[in-house]
Amino acid sequence: MPSSSTSPTARAQRVRKPTLPDQGTSSRFAGRTPSTLAPDSLALSLSLAARVIALVHTGQSLTQALTILGETAPAARAAAQDVAYGSLRWYGCGEFILRRLLARSLPHPQAQALLLGALYRLQTRPESGYMVVDQAVAAAGELAGGAFKGLVNGVLRNYLRQREALHAAMLEEDEAAQQHPGWWLARLRRSYPDHWQNIVTVGNSQPPMTLRVNRRRATLSDYSTRLQEAGLSARPLGGDALILDKPVPVDALPGFADGLVSIQDVGAQGAVQILEPLAGQRLLDACAAPGGKTGHLLEVADIDLLALDIDGSRTRLIEDNLRRLGLQATVQVADCRSTEQWWDGRFFDAILADVPCSASGVVRRHPDIKYLRRESDIRRFAHIQTEILDKLWPLLKPGGKLLYATCSVFPEENKAQIDAFLYRQPTAMRLAEKRLLPQEEHDGFFYALLRKAL
Repeated sequence: MPSSSTSPTARAQRVRKPTLPDQGTSSRFAGRTPSTLAPDSLALSLSLAARVIALVHTGQSLTQALTILGETAPAARAAAQDVAYGSLRWYGCGEFILRRLLARSLPHPQAQALLLGALYRLQTRPESGYMVVDQAVAAAGELAGGAFKGLVNGVLRNYLRQREALHAAMLEEDEAAQQHPGWWLARLRRSYPDHWQNIVTVGNSQPPMTLRVNRRRATLSDYSTRLQEAGLSARPLGGDALILDKPVPVDALPGFADGLVSIQDVGAQGAVQILEPLAGQRLLDACAAPGGKTGHLLEVADIDLLALDIDGSRTRLIEDNLRRLGLQATVQVADCRSTEQWWDGRFFDAILADVPCSASGVVRRHPDIKYLRRESDIRRFAHIQTEILDKLWPLLKPGGKLLYATCSVFPEENKAQIDAFLYRQPTAMRLAEKRLLPQEEHDGFFYALLRKAL
């Protein structure tokens, strides 16, 4: 994190770190003894969340890091996920506070992460301040033989005493106030001078839970009735989409296991509405995992679909989704750019190129992106996107359509990418272009529909 541009609060009392026995970073995450914390305690949730946050800070995605909670009881896992997501969404705020209350950064990633999780909890549950401190200290008792208990207690109590002054100072630091990296904010302000603040606000919020009804197995009306019978309330958003008034666990959705419904942002559902696959067509879903758009394509038309993804573990997610939905496609592990390794020479009627990108439009669902992305990644992603477009275009039939899709808000990955492709490729014609900036009801997406000349 960049250093603060604001001087430390005069009232801030810094806490010095304890002396620890020498230990390697990897040993802090391995060879754990079973926790003695109560299964339903906040202390256990904070401890588990700290492990997840620490892994994200080492470079793992939040999705990867959450796998360590696999055997955890559902209630404790849900509580830990809430703290982990919230702490990461609260980008820069916790670090800002710790820079003012600690003499120096901690040598123990989990202790640092525990403080971040506890500070988030104190921010969102101010009425439970001393209980949160007590539970955080209990969680610290399982780190480094309890060496951080006094430090955690001191830092959190100092925060409670100085909260108003610390939050007032936080408003003077751009990253902490806006909860986004500085380079990210600069790009948004440059590209969207009239909309950047709303994009940031939405990116810091909790996302809605939007469903896609499988039209092969249920109508929107019938499934809405099933939701009502289950005590759940939802409203239609157009097409196959329903948005729940309140998110619920997946297993609370009627018929989810039987493929009646999937979870998919309404903005992501727009891909199939724009591409409009027709029965009998041969389609390529070039970057298909985890398979949301793959399933939607097969739900709306009887097509011959090839779904590719470069990651074998993620292609298994595609297969799992299709089995649940009762749908079939050819699923293959492959880099779509290496066409000589997987293409059989038969041209496609349509191609969906949902390309790798910064994912800056879905940051409220993946708050770890704020920590993992670097500004240099934008150029790297743009290069990959260019390669994918150039490699896939020759595989399209004359008159065929290619839908370029990203979940990014950065123009370099969107309109600028398509403008450059059209300049390079005289056989391509832009049929439609749609930019969705993040809003309360949907995430941020970009779509460009191209047709190949006859």
